[in-house]
Order: sequence, then structure tokens, then C-alpha cells
Amino acid sequence: MGDSRNFQPTRASVPKLALSRSTIPYPLSPSPFPMKFCSACGNTVSLRTPEGDHLARHVCDACGVVHYQNPKLIVGCVPEHEGRILLCRRAIEPRLGFWTIPAGFMENGETTQEGARRESFEEAQAEVEIGSLLAVVHVLHADQVHVMFRAKLPQPRFGPSPESLEVGLYGEDEIPWQDIAFRSVDFALRRYFDDRRRGVENHHLTALDYRRSGGVR
Repeated sequence: MGDSRNFQPTRASVPKLALSRSTIPYPLSPSPFPMKFCSACGNTVSLRTPEGDHLARHVCDACGVVHYQNPKLIVGCVPEHEGRILLCRRAIEPRLGFWTIPAGFMENGETTQEGARRESFEEAQAEVEIGSLLAVVHVLHADQVHVMFRAKLPQPRFGPSPESLEVGLYGEDEIPWQDIAFRSVDFALRRYFDDRRRGVENHHLTALDYRRSGGVR
């Protein structure tokens, strides 16, 4: 299943908390570039611990503004139609040409569910119905939190977009597992199918940190 071009898509109770881990190797992400200038006044910043704080922050040397950097929230879903899952082959970096579920950065003014639904339309032209929470993956080396939901695709209407080279419906045994773009997506998909076989809808949590040996916390 290494070459995704060999795969032809088919067009056509209270949840229990589950703690899981992903152990699939994944290349280290580059460290983000440090801040150099203050966005408030344009002067240089220094990395130091402000008074009363416990972590180093970028602090403006002129106006004293403290620039906090917090994790980014990625939202997405696993849309299902008649037993098959909607996947997108990425048209942009990172991981150009690899497969993923519809997902992206959450926007201000929307809920996580609204963001996941919007991303499905933007990336796959798909109108989905967001269901229960599936997985929360703390991607510590990238300073991100990935939140994935289960979803239904009522009608098999979808298509490529500026962000997706191709879009299709896949059964579990048809998914190009070796060409999945991100370990968080691999984790969510595997938990999705595990739960479906057992007839449950659990919540799954894991943390990925490739700054540490083994990549898992």
C-alpha cells in the first residue's frame, strides 16, 4: 500500500474515556523561528522570564509588551458514508501528496465542531454532520493540539479543492496507511475503526513529542 496512486476511491450512551499511545516513528519537525521584533512597536525583543511568571517569554526591550506564544488548535473529522471514510490527498505542504482527513486551523469566532465542518467543505467540498468527539492529540513538538470528531457524510458529494489533489471514499482495507500524512491522523483513524468494531464511541487521548526519545509521552 506504499503507492497511493494504486488506490481507487469509491465515489459513490455516555462515551467512555480511553487513554492510548501512538508509537509510529515520524520525522522531527523543525523548531519555529524565534521572535525578533515586537509587533506592537517594532523594536527588538529579548527572551526572558517576566516578573511573576515562571516561563521565558519574548519581551519587548522598548515598550515592555510580553508576547505569549500558545499552542495552535487543529480541528478535523473522520467523515463516513456507507462504511467508507472520506480522505484527501494533500495539494500543499507540509506532506504534499500524502493522505489525510479534512482538518485545519481553527478560526476565531467558531466552535471546534464548526471548524471541523468548515474544513470538510474547504478541503473536500463535503457537507458533513459532526458527531461525537473521537480524539485529542497533543503534538508537543509542533505546539499544537489536534481535535478530531466522528462525522457522517449523508450524500456522496465531494471533490478536490486548492488544498486537495484528490478526494475519495475508502474502506478500512483500502486506506493507504503507509501514505497517511500525519501521525495524529493515523492515530485517530485506527481508534475510529477499533471503536466501530466494538460498537462504542470512546474518547481517545495521546501525546506526541519527537523532542524526546521514542516520540511518545
